[in-house]
Amino acid sequence: MNSLSHSGLRSALTTLLILLLAPLATVAQPSFDSFGASSPPSDPVLVSASASRTALVPGDQFAIAVVFDHEDGWHIHPNNPVVPREMGSFQPIPTTIEFEPPSGVTIGPIQWPNVYEVEVAFAGPSVKYGVYKEKAVAYIPILLDADVEPGELIFDLRVSFQACDDVVCLPPDSERITVTLDILDPADAGQAGPANAALFRDFDMSVFDEIGDWGAGLSLVTFNIFGLIEFDLNAVGFVGLALLLLLAALGGLLLNMTPCVLPVIPIKIMGLSQAASNPARCFALGLTMSLGVIAFWLAIGGAIAFIAGFDAISSLFQLPWFSLVVGAFIAVMALGMFGVFGVGLPQWVYRFNPRHDTLVGSFGFGVMTAILSTPCVAPFMGAAAAWAAVQPSGITLAGFSAIGVGMALPYLVLSANPKWVDRIPRTGPASELVKQVMGLLLLAVASFFFGIGLSSVLVTPPDPPSLAHWWFVGLFAAAAGIWLMLRTFRITKSTPRRAIFGGLGAATVLTGVALAVNMTDRGPIDWIYYTPERLAEANESGDVVVIDFTAEWCLNCKAIEAAVLFRPEIANLLNGAGVVPLKVDLTGGNPEGSALLKEFNWVGIPLLIIDGPGLEQPILYGDGYTVPMVREAIERARG
Repeated sequence: MNSLSHSGLRSALTTLLILLLAPLATVAQPSFDSFGASSPPSDPVLVSASASRTALVPGDQFAIAVVFDHEDGWHIHPNNPVVPREMGSFQPIPTTIEFEPPSGVTIGPIQWPNVYEVEVAFAGPSVKYGVYKEKAVAYIPILLDADVEPGELIFDLRVSFQACDDVVCLPPDSERITVTLDILDPADAGQAGPANAALFRDFDMSVFDEIGDWGAGLSLVTFNIFGLIEFDLNAVGFVGLALLLLLAALGGLLLNMTPCVLPVIPIKIMGLSQAASNPARCFALGLTMSLGVIAFWLAIGGAIAFIAGFDAISSLFQLPWFSLVVGAFIAVMALGMFGVFGVGLPQWVYRFNPRHDTLVGSFGFGVMTAILSTPCVAPFMGAAAAWAAVQPSGITLAGFSAIGVGMALPYLVLSANPKWVDRIPRTGPASELVKQVMGLLLLAVASFFFGIGLSSVLVTPPDPPSLAHWWFVGLFAAAAGIWLMLRTFRITKSTPRRAIFGGLGAATVLTGVALAVNMTDRGPIDWIYYTPERLAEANESGDVVVIDFTAEWCLNCKAIEAAVLFRPEIANLLNGAGVVPLKVDLTGGNPEGSALLKEFNWVGIPLLIIDGPGLEQPILYGDGYTVPMVREAIERARG
C-alpha cells in the first residue's frame, strides 16, 4: 500500500501527541526530592469549607469560605503567583477553586487570601517568594436568586494546590469538598441565620454591590472586528449559547485564511487530488484530517478546563519546547517535500513525515494544521475563545470544539466533492515544483517556530527578545519565490503561465524581503519595558499610561501594532509629553507580565490598556482597535 506501515504511522502520531500535549499536565517543575531522614507530614495542608449562613431563603447573600490550614514551615502557591526573576523558568502550580455553579445563583469573584513572602530554595538559590501560609482563607461570594425554589443547594468544590516547604515541593494535590445548604420558604426566614462569624470576619461584604454587574459581564461577549464592527452578544440561555458557538465556528473557519495556515492548504489539496478518482477514499481522508483538527482544539479546551495554570491558547507558547518541537516537525515535513527522504535514511525518520494518502497520516496532518494556526487569531475566534476559557468545563469544551469544527469544515466539504481537486496535477514537473515551493515556505514557517522557541529560552524579561529569526523566515520565503520564477520558465513556454507564476514568484520575493525588514524593525515608539516598579513610577507621575501586551509569537499583536500604534499620529502621542508607553513582552514567560495580565482579568493577547487621571477605570482594547479609538482614549485619560 505504501512504504510506511499503519503501526509505524500510529507510533509516529502517538509520539507527536505525547510530545505536544501530555507535558501540559506538568507545567510546574519544582523538585520532588526525597526528604532524607525526615519525612513530610502526611497532610501538610488541610482544606475545609464552610458557609456563612446556617440556611438560606430566596434573595440571600452569603459566602463560602475555603480554609487552608498549613503545618508550620509549609505553604502553597497563590492563585496568581509572581515568580522572582532569580527562579528562572520555574512555573508554580497555582491554587485554584473550581465548581459548576448550581442553578439559581450568581457567583462573584473569589476573594483570595493575603500573600506573604517567605525564603524558598526549591528552584535554586534562596529567594523571597509570595505564598499562602498558616491559616489562609479564600471567600466565594454568592447571590441567591429571588425566585429560586425551596430545596437543597449543593456546591461540589474541586480545590487544587501544591504544598511546599522552603526546600522542596510535594506533588500537586486536588481535593473535592461538598457544601450543602437548605433553601427555606420565605415564611421560615427566621430559621436561617449567620454562621461561623469569626471565620468570615475578613470577608469584604461590599462585593455584593457589584456582584450582579460582575456576573452579567461573564455572560456578555464583545466582538470587535478590526475596530470597524463592534457588537455584544449575551450568551445566556440556549439561543445565546448557540449563537456564540456559531460565531466561534465562523472564527475557526476564518483561521484558514490567516498566514499561519495558508502555506499548508495547497499541500493538503494535492494530497486529496491523489485520491480524487476514489470518492469514498477521498472523503475518508478529508474526514480524518477534519477529526485531527477538531481533536487538537478539543485537547486545548480540555487543558484549559482541567489543567491548573493553563488558561489560554497562548499558554502553549510559554513552554519553549512546544515551539522547538513544532519547528523541528515542520522542518522534517519540508525536507520530505523536496524528496530528501527518497534516499536511504533510518526508518525512524520516515515516521515523522506522515503521508497524506493514509488515514493516520491525514489525521496527523490535521493536528499539525491546527497547531500552525495558534499564533494567529481570526475575527470572532479570539473573543469566543477568551469567553469560553472562563466558563464551566462543559461550555469550555463546546466552545473550543466549535472552533475546531469551523476550521475543519472546508477540508470536509472539499473531500466530499473530489471533482473540485481532480484537475490538479498529480505527477510531473509542475507537481514537483508546487511541492518544492511549499517545502521552502514550510522552512520559513519552521524558522518562525524555531526562532520563538530560542527567543523564549534566551530572553531575560523585561528585555525584548531577539528578532534575528525573521531574517531566516524572509530568506526562505524569498527563495521560494525565486525558485518558482526560475522553474516556471524552464517547465513551460506558455507566455500567460510565465506571466502569472513569474509574477507570483516576484511577489513572494518582495513579501519575504519586506517581512524580514519590517519584523526586525522595533518601530518608532520609545517603549519602556514593563516591571512593577516602572508601572508604579508611571502611575505616580500622573501621566497617561499606555500598556501594550505582546509576544514574539503573537502575529496579531504585531499586525495591529504596525497598523495602529506605529502610525505617525499615534506614535507621536506615545512619545510625547504626558504619556508613558509601557510594553509587556510575554515571549519568555515573563511571570511579572503574566501576573499583570491576570490582574486585569484578561485571557490571551493582544491587549492594549490606557489609564490616566481622567479615567475612573482603565480602558481595555483586545484584538480590535483603530487610530481614532486610541487617540480618543488617550485624550480622555488626560482629563
